[in-house]
Amino acid sequence: MPADKNAMKQGGRVCTFTKYRSPLVSRYASKEMAYNFSDRKKFTTWRKLWIYLAKAEKALGLPITDAQTLEMESHAEDIDFAMAAEEERKLRHDVMAHVHTFAHCCPTAAPIIHLGATSCYVGDNTDLIMLRDGFNILLPKLARVIDRLANFAESYADLPTLGFTHYQPAQLTTVGKRACLWLQDLVMDMRNLQRARDDLRFRGVKGTTGTQASFLQLFQGDHDKVEELDRMVTEMAGFKKAYLVTGQTYSRKVDIDCLSTLASLGATVHKICTDIRLLANLKEIEEPFEKEQIGSSAMPYKRNPMRAERCCSLARHLVALMADPLQTASVQWLERTLDDSANRRISLPESFLTADIILSTLQNITEGLVVYPKVIERHIRQELPFMATENIIMAMVKAGGNRQDCHEKIRVLSQEAAAVVKQEGGDNDLLARVQRDPYFTPILGQLDNLLDPKTFIGRAPQQVKQEYFLFPPTCLNVLKLKLGFIPGILLKVVLWFTAFGPRGLVSFNRKEKKRLNRGSPEEKLEELV
Repeated sequence: MPADKNAMKQGGRVCTFTKYRSPLVSRYASKEMAYNFSDRKKFTTWRKLWIYLAKAEKALGLPITDAQTLEMESHAEDIDFAMAAEEERKLRHDVMAHVHTFAHCCPTAAPIIHLGATSCYVGDNTDLIMLRDGFNILLPKLARVIDRLANFAESYADLPTLGFTHYQPAQLTTVGKRACLWLQDLVMDMRNLQRARDDLRFRGVKGTTGTQASFLQLFQGDHDKVEELDRMVTEMAGFKKAYLVTGQTYSRKVDIDCLSTLASLGATVHKICTDIRLLANLKEIEEPFEKEQIGSSAMPYKRNPMRAERCCSLARHLVALMADPLQTASVQWLERTLDDSANRRISLPESFLTADIILSTLQNITEGLVVYPKVIERHIRQELPFMATENIIMAMVKAGGNRQDCHEKIRVLSQEAAAVVKQEGGDNDLLARVQRDPYFTPILGQLDNLLDPKTFIGRAPQQVKQEYFLFPPTCLNVLKLKLGFIPGILLKVVLWFTAFGPRGLVSFNRKEKKRLNRGSPEEKLEELV
């Protein structure tokens, strides 16, 4: 290969930019999520699983020595990837290639590596570990997005803005209330992700077709020891339960459950970022824009919502990936077929990598959303006179007018004002027309109050600052907590699920972080209640 000044050495081999690299890893994903689905994580996990199996078999009476398990532990991270690749080229079997590679550096333990197991013992169990760890990476990121957006909602709880239905101006809402629509969906996603993580079980020690026949033979028909072996290995891997029934693989319905929650998250993020893009077009709200950022190579004035566009683009990919596990589960014959393997090597990592990217990007957006109140106010002024017509009619009736006569007057004036807006490109002059018409003299002094935007937003501010919030029923049967304003509500939701995760407390308030990060999840929840 000719010398290339852009070549880099990795693992003793020269790597150039002449091969396709997935942008999910090379361009977007976080280091922790990229590592979670890396070969290093995968194959060191295989070795740990072989160690767990050997230790449990030894504890239950099989002739395995301390020297063998210690030898395996001392080489758990010592993987010769080049040798493994060469073995796989010869054997056409990835698991046996790594059995041979592990045995090469563990000659004493070689006879008992993978004893009684099938390939799915390491393959499927590792996938379940990666899925669990993937959720544990995503949940704190989702929590941070909820935290940032909750702060935004409170800040703008009272700021009136045009509502839109069919993307046509509708009754006013507030900027904060609209953010709560986004928040509600994100909280549902948090519930779904936590539930999917907590529902995961270990495949465990099940044998070739799920009957545990090989282990029953190893333990000379002792069913209790086989069950204990399954329980011990499951516990060593950090799971509370294993699936009671499997074929050669765990049910591929599990993949559907996991990826459907991620696809649902993708739909949420796409909706939020589409809303932000529409509002950016109206110049009411913008995503953060860096000082030296370039919006367009041809049009230097542009401030394109590129982060929101990226989220939408990747969210579509995340939603589309949902088709893979659905089809895979539907075509698994009897105890198993191998046509799931190649597909899952792509769909499982890509779903988590893509979810990771859009959450990181959405966090960046929500931390720097820019609101332009004056633009919002101008848009309200353009539409509010039309929306206020019912209020004007009611005021005239109270002043002694006839409702039908007033309605006709308003109808004629509104159509004239609409013609100015649509045909002449002018401003909405309905209010001026009302003020000039002698018929409306009895209520001219009330017009300012009748047209106050804050009288058109209903209970939007109160909805943002609701006093109660229902938790999902999975949280120790705590169904209702009396909390504070919306940041308190949602930050405590964050506390709720982080109390059950390994990443610790993500967000509550700075003074309480250290105190509440100590103790069991139950103790944390008790303090919360």
